[in-house]
Amino acid sequence: MYFGIDPVVSHWVDARAVPSRLADSNVRLRHLGAVVLQSSCRVALFAPALIRRSSMLVGRRSHVEVEQMTVLAVFAVVVVMLVMLLLSSLKIITEYERAVFFRLGHLKGAKGPGLILVFPVIDRIERISLRTVALEVPTQELVTKDSVTVKVNGVTYYVVRDPTKAVMSVQNFAFATAQVAQATLLTVLRQVDLDTLLRERELLAAKLRELIDAATEPWGIEVTMVEVKDVELPEQMRRAMAREAESERERRAKVIHARGEYEAAEKLGQAAEILEVHPAAVQLRTLATLAEIAVEKNSTIVFPLPFDVMRVFDSLARRLDQPADRAVPVPVQNTEPEPAATG
Repeated sequence: MYFGIDPVVSHWVDARAVPSRLADSNVRLRHLGAVVLQSSCRVALFAPALIRRSSMLVGRRSHVEVEQMTVLAVFAVVVVMLVMLLLSSLKIITEYERAVFFRLGHLKGAKGPGLILVFPVIDRIERISLRTVALEVPTQELVTKDSVTVKVNGVTYYVVRDPTKAVMSVQNFAFATAQVAQATLLTVLRQVDLDTLLRERELLAAKLRELIDAATEPWGIEVTMVEVKDVELPEQMRRAMAREAESERERRAKVIHARGEYEAAEKLGQAAEILEVHPAAVQLRTLATLAEIAVEKNSTIVFPLPFDVMRVFDSLARRLDQPADRAVPVPVQNTEPEPAATG
């Protein structure tokens, strides 16, 4: 008895101990179905031996009873195979997926999420993910509108809105979307100059998203966002832009300095007008300046002179420089008497 029973029992124990590392439910079902099939085949192989051995041990049984036992064994094998077929037909569709279902080649729509039946040979499914996909656009070399050669790359984000259209309208929607994004990127960026490409990326990204979405809409795909990630410039262009930026910074610095000088001169003019109206304020300002100098403990004493004193000394020097013969002429008065009038 142990010759025909032990292999089947031991293999059935292995079938119940399904490996825990098979996280996917479909993989576990297929594994269990294969184990059941192997067990049923072993039962079918060892059933006649068991029957013959039992008939030898019990010689009193008739030939009809042996045939009945054989029929029962075959029936058990068929039942086991049907169970295995049912288990292999069970498919689990996750929440973020949809299964496009075909039966005998005809479209039956999208199914899921949950548990569905897919019979072998006659049924087929295509799993489509509904999650957002990040599609990287590889680096492309192009010439801008102002004849500058640059290298650009980008990224496109899309999501499948209609799984049926994604399967029926295009052969490989992921590859097709990548090609459309790449071609549209080259077409749009060739029509703009370098300054627009560097400064108005948001407008260019919005235009790219609109064009790519219009091209992929018949496939049931929605493009949610497009970004131009990097713009690589030639080395000479980088140096020229660096010099331009440096010149621009110098110009701004000079403008700011000149504006400060202008405002300072304007404020000094207003202060001079106030001091001219109030002469005593000049003396107060002079004393305040001397107090600031004395704080630093300097040995040099500065004594400012008013400009009026300097003007007096200047006028005296001019008078001393004049020669003595340059006296001011005095008009001569006529002392002769006037002739008397005759009558």
